Amino acid sequence: MNERNHQSAGKRNAGAGAGSGQPVLELDLVTKRIGGKTLVSGLSFAVNNGEIVGLLGPNGAGKTTTIRMIVGLIAMSEGDVRIGGSSVNAQFEKAIRHIGAIIENPEFYPYLSGMDNLKQFMRMTEGVTEARIREVTALVGLQDALDKKVKAYSLGMRQRLGIAQALLHKPKVLILDEPTNGLDPAGIREMRDYLKLIAEQEGIGILVSSHLLAEMELMCNRVVVIQEGKLIAVRSIKPDGTEDSKQLSISMEVTDVALGARAFEAMGNVELIGKDDASGKIVAKLQREDIPPLVKLLTDSGVGIYRIEENKASLEDEFMAWTGGGRIA
Repeated sequence: MNERNHQSAGKRNAGAGAGSGQPVLELDLVTKRIGGKTLVSGLSFAVNNGEIVGLLGPNGAGKTTTIRMIVGLIAMSEGDVRIGGSSVNAQFEKAIRHIGAIIENPEFYPYLSGMDNLKQFMRMTEGVTEARIREVTALVGLQDALDKKVKAYSLGMRQRLGIAQALLHKPKVLILDEPTNGLDPAGIREMRDYLKLIAEQEGIGILVSSHLLAEMELMCNRVVVIQEGKLIAVRSIKPDGTEDSKQLSISMEVTDVALGARAFEAMGNVELIGKDDASGKIVAKLQREDIPPLVKLLTDSGVGIYRIEENKASLEDEFMAWTGGGRIA
């Protein structure tokens, strides 16, 4: 799929999440250049309220750079980010007020209790009350550990305390960079369950960057895949971790791969995943009802079809196809 079609796909799929479908985070052709090198190029996608979106990509794809631009740690070279409808470029303070984030690891005063650490944040943030502290710590399951010193917390508890702190000011967007790093399988599952509960009860959009593809498949409503700073795929996932039953991944063996790929791209609602000249195959994602018009378009374009097969690929399989086997990190 070409870059323009990917940008359009990202914006179309922004409305495919949970909740009422109102975008709370929007990236519009965001670009970052440093020293003549383009780290992120024309990146556009959105996160809706009440949904969890995974940000995936190989090592060096631009995930961390993208997150740092969203939260205002580095400036954009071009484009804009809107948070809760406010522009990061034009209305920075208003926009950034709507965001809660944990970039890398949450840091706390180890000799203070969980409650005292959150009270430190409360003093610096207008409108936060002790009642809100009780509310968010109950949401992440820390209500019985607030009087313990943070040095006695497990890694998972510190991660959850960090999320509680990020939620105190009632943000519209929560951004988490590798929130399950270092957690054991039980801790990872616990984190997944809490994030789903937060998205549902707080009604906020959550953007999660992670290298655990199987976990993203279980946690997210959608995944956004980037490579070399560009959007290459958006995939919808059902809440139980399975792919949307209305969408199909198909492999089509044709007489002319190049001509066939152009026909695929001409259909705006078909996502071209990959093509292989050697085997004569094209892999794409589409709705079941799009298959007959696609077949007609191919035959009208002079492309013969030998075989159509449905692929039962996992997110990991598709990630490898999208990125050419690039390492994820």
